[in-house]
Amino acid sequence: MAARDRGHGALGRAVVALVVVALLLGGVAAWRLDLVGRLGGGGEADTGTPAGPAAVPPPPGLELPPLTDPAPVGSALTPPGRIDPALVQAAVAPYLADPVLGKHVVGAVADLTAGRPVVRVGGGGAAMPASTTKLFTTTAALSVLGPEARFTTRVVAGGKGRIVLVGGGDPFLASKPLPSAYPQRADVATLAAQTASALKAEGRTRVRLGYDDSLFSEPSFNPAWPAHYLPEHVVSRVTALWVDEGRPSEGSGRVDDPSLYAAQTFAAALAANGIKVVGSPAHGVASGGRELAAVQSAPLREIVAHILEVSDNEGAEVVSHQVGVAVAHSGTFADGAATVTTTLQGLGVTAPFAIHDGSGLSRENRVTPLALVQVLRLTLDPAHPELNPIATALPVAGFTGSLTNRFDKPFPDSRGLVRAKTGTLTNVSSLAGIAVDQDGHEMLFALLADRIDKPDETKAQHALDAAAGALGACHCGAGEQTASR
Repeated sequence: MAARDRGHGALGRAVVALVVVALLLGGVAAWRLDLVGRLGGGGEADTGTPAGPAAVPPPPGLELPPLTDPAPVGSALTPPGRIDPALVQAAVAPYLADPVLGKHVVGAVADLTAGRPVVRVGGGGAAMPASTTKLFTTTAALSVLGPEARFTTRVVAGGKGRIVLVGGGDPFLASKPLPSAYPQRADVATLAAQTASALKAEGRTRVRLGYDDSLFSEPSFNPAWPAHYLPEHVVSRVTALWVDEGRPSEGSGRVDDPSLYAAQTFAAALAANGIKVVGSPAHGVASGGRELAAVQSAPLREIVAHILEVSDNEGAEVVSHQVGVAVAHSGTFADGAATVTTTLQGLGVTAPFAIHDGSGLSRENRVTPLALVQVLRLTLDPAHPELNPIATALPVAGFTGSLTNRFDKPFPDSRGLVRAKTGTLTNVSSLAGIAVDQDGHEMLFALLADRIDKPDETKAQHALDAAAGALGACHCGAGEQTASR
């Protein structure tokens, strides 16, 4: 019973967050529609404005009943009753049976309060999760590293006039300052300016440059990924030292050697600050050395929020490697996936899943819907406040991140009531998150289809949106009506 109460209260906080998002968006809309001035008066102070709404007279000819004090909020709210599995099934079944989803559709819808599935689709077997894998990666990272963890990029003094740029596995290290970026980015231009100041204070204006990316180990390209990902620039090589996630400063695609490119970018920034770099940057491992300068990433909770909101593949892979470093003292794809798995199992995820990367780009990943549901429930458990950034970072249907332009049909009244992580690969679509129905019933869901015909991929995405939207539009309590249409 205690576990049920904890889960119910946590989701209540998530609902409050959704309401806040809606209110904020309403304020933005009012501003853009030029309603603020009309509703709130002009820009100058009006000393004759009544002090409160009760003092505002009605328009001429309109008579209003006298205002009465409202009932206290606590007594006006009645917790919703038990979820009726038959109503949940009736809400989602028509959309999950859509032929556009292909011949392999699995899913689970769980009552958050009870913590167990009320509906299973396709026997609850495993399927390819695509980017819903990021829920596993980010949850494990917050558990192991903590939400306030930061990643440091350093410059240390070496021997024989050399300095060494040491990568700390900062997923969002930038090539130059980005003042408006969120989360905030550390950058090598700022690091170079600090380094130049330290060198000039010692009377040095010429250096040799080395770079150290040894925090992560080879391979830099995951053998569990399709080979065409590399030449087609689907994803960067993953290293502990890069800038702009391995993307070039001009053009598109990915650079061939992200670590070398980061060192070259740093060398150019040193030159711009009056430090001549002799020769080309040399790859190696720093052995100690006095620190000359350092920059730090944003806290992990902000990094995780961005990864989930925009489904950042490179960021997720670096975070997975960081879990491997923290748990197994080895930053590889294999160790990252293995330690994410053992961490989640230690937290109580008992349903089967098998992952080979941190992003979900691997087509070898297999995850059961119940495993996703169990991870989601963890993120809402007050016993694990360090995991709260997951639930609050999930895109909001129709409003934020990868769900901004989705959930517009057939259940527009579910917009704002569903938060979910999306997943998309060729022939694959998935959706996993939190839904609150029209009466406040709180549900967790995971829906996966991985044999979609390519011409039907967009339609399949809409079908999953409709199934999740039906939960938000549903009156799913025992004795209540089925989904509104």
